[in-house]
Amino acid sequence: MNSLRFLLSAGLILLLTGCVGFWQSNHHESSSVLQFLYPGKDQPFVQPSIPTLRLPLRVGVAFVPPAGNPGNYRTSGDTFSEAQKIALLQDVVAKFRALPFVQSIEPVPTSYLRPGGGFANLDQLHALLGVDVIVLLSYDQLQNTGDSAWSLAYWTIVGAYVIPAQKNDTHTLMEAAVYDITSRSLLFRAPGVSALKGHSTLVGNPADLRADSALGYAQAARDLTINLQQELEAFKVRARSEPEKIHIEHQSGYTGGGALDGWFAALLGLLLAGRFAISRR
Repeated sequence: MNSLRFLLSAGLILLLTGCVGFWQSNHHESSSVLQFLYPGKDQPFVQPSIPTLRLPLRVGVAFVPPAGNPGNYRTSGDTFSEAQKIALLQDVVAKFRALPFVQSIEPVPTSYLRPGGGFANLDQLHALLGVDVIVLLSYDQLQNTGDSAWSLAYWTIVGAYVIPAQKNDTHTLMEAAVYDITSRSLLFRAPGVSALKGHSTLVGNPADLRADSALGYAQAARDLTINLQQELEAFKVRARSEPEKIHIEHQSGYTGGGALDGWFAALLGLLLAGRFAISRR
């Protein structure tokens, strides 16, 4: 009987110490604009030319698929849910739709983008959907979990359930990269970041990591939309002040103000109206 108790106790100790070592781990999931546009190491760099934006613009927005896994757009888990992706797409669409020089902006189904499709894939979108500019959304999230000084509590069954001895770090980065398809030129980019730290019990660690992952994506998406609005405003100023770097043309039949701010167009209208009234006196 004593021998049996000893063997059971030894087995329990080995099991618990094994669990402690097992939870020293990390989880990484990402998609990359660079891997999508330049999938091969030997592929030559595409030299961009000066973009010529023909107003009004037709814009598409899509998530970049991870490289090497065309059938599943998440490396594992369901932490970045389809509902979160749709919400982020809608926020980006709303920001562009408010611009006077944008004719249309539509979400592009992820299935239209091939992992490692490159600029040739964007040319296909240009021909198929008629989009001039593409907003490529990407994400990168790394989660690390490890033992703390309190992990010795896992030597007891109760400790694994009630002592928050696991240290969890979740770092999330999102990016919106806006490209003119024809010129291969990066017009501007906007980042979104989130950093979370927390503790959890050994038993509750997987659920807490999933919750932190979802929260990290939500926070990074909010930060992205804020920065995107700022970058859009900066791009409008740059399009006016740097004509040698960004050429602006109007499509046939388009009479909109283009890159002009609304207040400037209104002021110009008032001046013309005043001049017309004076000429009639």
